[in-house]
Amino acid sequence: MKRIFLSALIALTTITGFAQGFDNRKKISVTGTAEMEVTPDIIYVGISLKEYLKDNKKKVSIQELEAQLQKAVIAAGIPTQDFMINNISAYTDYWQKKKDPLFLASKQYSIKVNDLNKLNQIIAAIDPKGVAYTNVDRYEYSKADDLKRELKIKALKQAQDKAKYLAEAVGEKIGGALEIQESGSENYPQPVYRTQMMMSKSADAVESMPDIDFKKIKLTAQVNAVFEIK
Repeated sequence: MKRIFLSALIALTTITGFAQGFDNRKKISVTGTAEMEVTPDIIYVGISLKEYLKDNKKKVSIQELEAQLQKAVIAAGIPTQDFMINNISAYTDYWQKKKDPLFLASKQYSIKVNDLNKLNQIIAAIDPKGVAYTNVDRYEYSKADDLKRELKIKALKQAQDKAKYLAEAVGEKIGGALEIQESGSENYPQPVYRTQMMMSKSADAVESMPDIDFKKIKLTAQVNAVFEIK
């Protein structure tokens, strides 16, 4: 008898606890979204220099080309930490150079700029025949974190407004938020820009750099919220 009573008591306690843990409040789940497009203001540019034979005889070395690049970077006001070497293509391969005296070494550099006019200024100061190519590696927006915060707030307010007019459509009113979950994404379009330095047949001058049309960065915030219905 005691066992039956004890089992019944445990079952009753379990049912009572389950009932107390069950949330039977009326509620509405909504999603709010906010987005904005911004123009990137941090640009990482790649430049590749390569040795070449002047008049098919004298080799213009990487050291000479690199000195021109460094001087141009300083003149453009680029901080030292924003100018670095990416990699060296067989520059230290002694046996390759010994085997082939016409072997031409190359070096790749990365420069961080916030103004594309500086890139044109830098390229114009380098021997055009020593520039293999330039390309835009990636770009960013310096105030992205602040903008994301602003967008999340807007998304939450949009979710609240949505819950309000949906509830009012059926004669109800919303209360406070029961749950808030945020998620977001950012779209950094990959830059498709790589230009081979074109040489004039009659002169060493490089043709003017083409305009770079950057796609804007789209930042998106999404908030899922649950509001109580009074």
